[in-house]
Amino acid sequence: MTSRPHLRKPDDEHLRQAWGTVSENELRMTRAAAEELVTALNADLSGFYLLFNQVRKHAWTVEGAEFGDVAAFLEAAADRIAEMTDDVAIRVHALGGVPVCGPMGVRQHAPMTIETPHRFDVRSSLERDLDGYATLAVQLREHVELAEQARDKATSELLRGHLKTLEEDAHVLQRYLADDSLVRRE
Repeated sequence: MTSRPHLRKPDDEHLRQAWGTVSENELRMTRAAAEELVTALNADLSGFYLLFNQVRKHAWTVEGAEFGDVAAFLEAAADRIAEMTDDVAIRVHALGGVPVCGPMGVRQHAPMTIETPHRFDVRSSLERDLDGYATLAVQLREHVELAEQARDKATSELLRGHLKTLEEDAHVLQRYLADDSLVRRE
């Protein structure tokens, strides 16, 4: 079996903006501030991509007595993460950047590691999800401060709203992981 390149590369004549660059933006933000925010938001995007895929996988593979409730929560949580991903990607573009995409770009900028492709017990899966939520919450708090320092109120408000959603979902995960819920590991 021969290896094929996994990236499609159109001719250079079709290229509008190279990855990793920040162009002038319509928001009248300085290029330096925009570059810093684009880098931060691309790290958030990478985390959202990884967490989305992990949470969605856990929704597909959850088993046990609380299967229905847990799967329904995880499906809805993955949908919320997808919405956050879209919002942040649109903001990266508005700031003059190119949103991160593809496995290599995501892996390069992600604040957390990719879970192995195996299926795990529900408690371990939810613990891993909670860790991902916590990692992203810490990072988003830092990026809210960064946006405020750049006097970018729109980015700050966007991230604050998504931080609230992450914290609410993390609280639900904590309830599922309480000592009197789910099946305890031997």
